[in-house]
Amino acid sequence: MTATLRDIRLPLALLGAQHGFDGVEAQGCLRGDALFREGRLVGMTRAAPTPQGGRILLPRLVEVHCHLDKCHTAGRLDAAGGDLAHAIERTRRDKDNWTGADLRARALTGLEEARAAGCALIRSHVDWGDTAAPPLAWHVLQEVAAELPDMTLQLSALTGVDKMADPGFAAAVAGNIPQGQSLGCFVLDHANVDAGLRNVFAQAAARGLALDFHVDEGLSPDLNGLERIADVALGTGHEGPVLCGHACSLIHRGGAEFARIADKLAGAGIAVALLPMTNLYLQGRGTGTPTARGITKAQELVAAGVRVTIGTDNVRDAFCPVGRHDPMRALELAVLAAHLDPPFGRWLPAVTTDAARALGHAPIPLSGARVDDLLLTEARDLAALIAGAPRARLTAASLRREDRR
Repeated sequence: MTATLRDIRLPLALLGAQHGFDGVEAQGCLRGDALFREGRLVGMTRAAPTPQGGRILLPRLVEVHCHLDKCHTAGRLDAAGGDLAHAIERTRRDKDNWTGADLRARALTGLEEARAAGCALIRSHVDWGDTAAPPLAWHVLQEVAAELPDMTLQLSALTGVDKMADPGFAAAVAGNIPQGQSLGCFVLDHANVDAGLRNVFAQAAARGLALDFHVDEGLSPDLNGLERIADVALGTGHEGPVLCGHACSLIHRGGAEFARIADKLAGAGIAVALLPMTNLYLQGRGTGTPTARGITKAQELVAAGVRVTIGTDNVRDAFCPVGRHDPMRALELAVLAAHLDPPFGRWLPAVTTDAARALGHAPIPLSGARVDDLLLTEARDLAALIAGAPRARLTAASLRREDRR
């Protein structure tokens, strides 16, 4: 079967192999008629622009960091506000409400938001608690993941790095995580950080698990878990995917100190997740308007060769009382918060191809992509795309309708 999407824009940053794609290049996109064969995007031919044409086609999105066990609890919590410690405590109290039915209903609400946003792959962290046995939320979300017909839900265990300093505890937690999922931990001002990190890396290597860290989620200049993670990765020669979320305290590192840390991250192949929504809400709190943005050095990390991704993080819970699961919305906020200036094409991989790599999945570039791995949007330029122009998953049926137009 062959089909044509007439007068389409393809973001060059997401195209992949360009052989067979002959269009007009402008504003970070290639414009022309998109050609499909046997259900895949295989090329582009030059064509005259049409008055209503020029819509942008892109791969489905990747959500690198969210919390489906916590989401959509804000309506039943006490007064919002406070810092990270307050959010953790309010969540601890709310866990009395976390029945199987409650967890399933809220997770499905979050996943429906992600589906509407155009997500194909999602990583959700799951609070593990103080015991090595999996919590109820892990079991519920595993069941939900197995039932999803059109998205991949990857789960990541989240426990304190101090707990993982016990080799038996670390082995027991990791032993409950199947391949394809992720082992993670929270690294802030804990005790026994280095021992915990060594155990986490050892278990991930032995079991073939991806790694994901909540690290330096604060603005104290004394926090430097990010470099300690990189040191363990380099020291062990770790080869699996490693993603570090938050890294807020990196904002204090400059000059040779920042260059040293970034060089280690790049050398170890560690990706960093910029999480503007929750970090802007929780960090830099005082008695009034904050004076610190509380986000990591995204531009400088990219310039240093570190892969940067962008995620939603918390949605309508104790950590952030607003929002929805939509990586493109997170990118829009990151543009403002981190001054991610145009050209915008360079930031699109942070919620698509680079995001998939950071989770240990093969990226899906436009070239060769299956029809149902693509989103057709109403955006005519990349600014409109990031600003939230309508987008919908392309299907064989919708492609046939477009082909007959």
